[in-house]
Amino acid sequence: MTWLSPERLWLLLGVAALVVAYVVAQRRRSRYAVRFTNLKLLDRVAPRRPGWRRHLPASLFLAMLGLLVVGFAQPQDEVRVPRERATVLVAVDVSRSMLADDVAPDRLSAAKDAARLFVEDLPEQFNVGLVGFAGQASVFVPPGTDRAQLGTGIDRLADGSAGQAGTAIGDAIASALDQIRSVDSAAEEDVPPARVIVLSDGANTAGQDPAEAARMASELGVPVDTIAFGTTSGTIGDGQQVPVDGETLQSVAEATGGRYFEAANTEELQNAYADIGSSVGYQTEVRDVSARFIGIGLGLALLAALASMFWFARLP
Repeated sequence: MTWLSPERLWLLLGVAALVVAYVVAQRRRSRYAVRFTNLKLLDRVAPRRPGWRRHLPASLFLAMLGLLVVGFAQPQDEVRVPRERATVLVAVDVSRSMLADDVAPDRLSAAKDAARLFVEDLPEQFNVGLVGFAGQASVFVPPGTDRAQLGTGIDRLADGSAGQAGTAIGDAIASALDQIRSVDSAAEEDVPPARVIVLSDGANTAGQDPAEAARMASELGVPVDTIAFGTTSGTIGDGQQVPVDGETLQSVAEATGGRYFEAANTEELQNAYADIGSSVGYQTEVRDVSARFIGIGLGLALLAALASMFWFARLP
C-alpha cells in the first residue's frame, strides 16, 4: 500500500496522545474512588458497571479517529477491476466419449453444470459466448451479456449437437476467435481483452490442426486455457475404452500463454474453473482506497454514539 499524502499520517500521533490521556484519566479516577473510604455507601451511590461497557464507546471513537486519519492520507492499493469489452468464449466437447460415466453422472453433464457455475460468477458486463464441438464446431451462443440465453445454450449441449463423430479442438478455437473478432464494430481492428476456455477429454481427431489455431490465438493476444476432463478408466456403450488424453490441450495452452488443467472429478473441474475465473477479464490497477477506511471509521463512530446513548444516555 502506498500513500498520496503520507505526511498526514503524523496526525496519528494526536490520536495516540488522546489514548494516553484517556488511560491517565481513568487511572486518576480509580485513585479518587479508593479515597472514598465508606465502601458500602460507594456501592450504593456508584454501583459497579462492567469495565468493557464503560470503555467501549471511547475505544470505538478513538479507533474511528485513527481510521479517518489513515483515509485522510489517501492510501492507494492494487485493485482488480473488470476490463472494458472483456470477452470469454467457453468451448465444450460434446463428442460421444463425453458420455463416459467415470465422472458422475457422466462427463458431459458434469461439464455443463460446472460451466453454469462458472459463467454465473463472471461480472454481468462480461461478454460470454458458447461453442460446442465434436466432429465440427458450432456456435451455440454468440458472445453477449444475456446470461439466460447462455444458460439455454448450455442446456442444448448434447451428444450429436455438433456434427459427426470426432473431436475438432482446432475448429473450436478458430470458431471462438471468429466470435471474439465480431463482438462489436471495433473488434476486427481492436481485439477486445479476451480468453478462450476449452474443455475436452481427448486428442484432436477432426478439423484443422490445433497448433495452427493456437498460433492464430497467440497472434491476436488471446490466451487459451484448457481443461482435460475425465479419467483413464472411462468407458462408453459396450465397454469401449475412452481414456482422457490431455497432450493436445496442454500444447495449446502453452503455445497461447494460457493454463492447462487436469480434472478427474467434478470438484477438480469446479476448482479449475474457479482458478480461471479469478484472473479472466481482469486487470490490476492502483486506485485510491481511502473510502474503505473512512467508511469503517464512520461505522465505528455510529456504534460509539449508539453505545453511549443506550448505556449512559449521553454522547461520547
